[in-house]
Amino acid sequence: MKIGILSRNIALYSTRRLAQAVRQRGHQVCVINTLKVAVSLNDRGARMNPAARAALPNVTAIIPRIGASVTFYGLAVVRQFEARGVLTTASSQAIAWSRDKLHSLQVMNSAGLPIPKTTVVAHPADILPAIEAAGGLPVIIKLIRGTQGRGVFLVAELHIVESIWKTLHRLKEQMLVQEFIREARGQDVRLIVVGNRCVAAMQRTAVAGEFRSNLHRGGTAAPAAPDTHTSELAIQAARVHGLGVAGVDILQSARGPLVLEVNSSPGLEGIERTTGVDVAGEMVAFLEQEEKKRPARRRKR
Repeated sequence: MKIGILSRNIALYSTRRLAQAVRQRGHQVCVINTLKVAVSLNDRGARMNPAARAALPNVTAIIPRIGASVTFYGLAVVRQFEARGVLTTASSQAIAWSRDKLHSLQVMNSAGLPIPKTTVVAHPADILPAIEAAGGLPVIIKLIRGTQGRGVFLVAELHIVESIWKTLHRLKEQMLVQEFIREARGQDVRLIVVGNRCVAAMQRTAVAGEFRSNLHRGGTAAPAAPDTHTSELAIQAARVHGLGVAGVDILQSARGPLVLEVNSSPGLEGIERTTGVDVAGEMVAFLEQEEKKRPARRRKR
């Protein structure tokens, strides 16, 4: 197979590891800068940015590594590949669902998956009821779109919640009010789901004085061995989003494990170095299996 990695930075750990895994498993690799792909709708098909003067690579499959700042354009590029029947670890729809925190929570809630109590605040009058629905202060305030712990705040005072809402309203951003799970004590578990398997897991712990356990926020990590129930929750969360590969964050509450978030493009550095699992190789193996499922006439080598 020829596998394309959609990434704007070939030097990133995840991009380098995926390229290495593709080669090690005997395939060709092509790293494609997402923003250099022209989404062309003419009869000549998709072509690269005119300055590049090269045709869009003819690949069998893609692994989208699309940053939050280029989600809109990145989704258009993934759709271009989908229109050509190219396999992907994450469809454009699945990426869109997972990037929109509210939509993602709605998808999981509709599927009966346990999630933190969450309310979207669209008007000042909604703030107090939202806080009450979350169990009272303190609460977690989240932007509907955000990654690596950005746009997430722990707020203990009503006037600060109101101030954040006013700021976001001016910026035309939506705000989620979510319950604060004290008993989690700044810990959660990041599970990597590939296909219908949980291939790796690590427990993340926030640094002193911080409630976010993200490694980008200084959190620490240790290998985890989640029980069957927690692993199955992660697999179901990935499945309801339609993701072949996903990072799923789960925390323990007094009422059991809760799914916090689903990431369509999980970072590989932290999980691989913490667990020693070849996650990149698992992702490539997933594409191999998906290629085998396709009718022979549609396979590309």
